[in-house]
Amino acid sequence: MASSYSLFCLGNPLLDMQVTNGEALLEKYSLNANDAILAELKHAPIYDELVKEHKVTYVAGGASQNAARGAAYILPPGSVVYAGCVGDDNLAEELKAANKREGLDEVYQVKAGEKTGACAVVITGHHRSLVTDLRAAEKFDQSHLSSPAVAPLIDNAKFFYVEGYFLTHGISSALEISHKAALAGKTFAINLSAPFIPQFFGTQLQQILPHCDIVIGNEAEAESWGNANGSPDPKDLAAVAKQIALLPKTNSSRSRWVIFTQGAESTFVVSSAEPDSPKIFKVNPLADSEIVDTNGAGDAFAGGFLGALVAGKTLEECVEYGHTLGAMCVKQIGPTYQWPKVKVL
Repeated sequence: MASSYSLFCLGNPLLDMQVTNGEALLEKYSLNANDAILAELKHAPIYDELVKEHKVTYVAGGASQNAARGAAYILPPGSVVYAGCVGDDNLAEELKAANKREGLDEVYQVKAGEKTGACAVVITGHHRSLVTDLRAAEKFDQSHLSSPAVAPLIDNAKFFYVEGYFLTHGISSALEISHKAALAGKTFAINLSAPFIPQFFGTQLQQILPHCDIVIGNEAEAESWGNANGSPDPKDLAAVAKQIALLPKTNSSRSRWVIFTQGAESTFVVSSAEPDSPKIFKVNPLADSEIVDTNGAGDAFAGGFLGALVAGKTLEECVEYGHTLGAMCVKQIGPTYQWPKVKVL
């Protein structure tokens, strides 16, 4: 463990349970092919069913943790640290091993007797449907942030990243970090993470957005935010991005960037400094034969973007590094990166 890190990430640590050819599962559990939801009672049997009836690939997951591993992948060791809550079980040990390989350090809160969170990942073609059982992840205590192991890391970090999923239970913790960052002139980034976050957790988003310097999402999340906030055309990415970019901001000395990805389509970036001049970055699409699965591709983009930002790169370069890591991710099984490591920056 280092005594200080440039980038501090916070989120829900999960172990992904990934299966392919899951069309029957989508129908049985009423799932959408390209979506992310929190498990309801009707979804409870899916985790045992995956183990008993499918070939499961276990991959370290959790949106912010995936992005943190991506940033750590391209940065020098000791650059990125991640916090979240896990149980005292083998799943947590698997997460630690995956983090170590990418160069990510973690300061988990460990809940004795609890199970580490899990995510059923149902792959159909190039789509992934995520069904998350948070378990220990949603029992994160805000007091962990002020613990002797964590507080100095927050004080010394210059960049912060939180996943939207964390707002479903941890808004007070996210607000503590984001407000501190804004008052200190540090950079705070959030990911919308899934369409249900703007749809059902809009109040929490409205609380934290004033402290956000960077907002990342995909086209479905942008449309969901637009629908929830009265956008004239929720499918107009540039217009929705402008709407978010111009929201009130605690640290008015720094402009806000809103970044919307669209998979293999172009990425949109709108800055509050130039809200009527969206920047559009083309993506070099991969051949279908190169794509293994898309689980974690958006997290990989965020990781590449943040890693480049920490390294002092320009906005344009940050987007390109995001694209590079996203492309690398979809060639792997699950939210992982090429191994042995290749130099990206």
